[in-house]
Amino acid sequence: QVQLVESGGALVQPGGSLRLSCIYSGAFLRLHSTAWYRQAPGKERKLVARISTGGDINYEDSVKGRFTISRDSTTNRVYLQMNDLRPEDTAVYYCNADITGYRGTYHYPARYDSWGQGTQVTVSS
Repeated sequence: QVQLVESGGALVQPGGSLRLSCIYSGAFLRLHSTAWYRQAPGKERKLVARISTGGDINYEDSVKGRFTISRDSTTNRVYLQMNDLRPEDTAVYYCNADITGYRGTYHYPARYDSWGQGTQVTVSS
């Protein structure tokens, strides 16, 4: 039943920076990790960065050294700081949460992914 809402997407010139934000809320038993994915037109949705509740972080190779994922558990927010943006970074960016909880009216907990609605990032001159 977790809800996620992304914001911060914009049109930016190559070499510019953006900071994406995601607010997560709702009832769940356990939050395993939060992540950012992106999907370009005609392409599959791919992982950009993930941070576990324990603080472990992994990045997609093409964003290493440029993007930074962080989470503030006191405000239930996850961020993606994106620097030195390139045209190939253009995509819809989605916030993701890997949780264990109850879905709808089901009476049994399960582990599942929850997704935000996405925010558009366009890198172009």
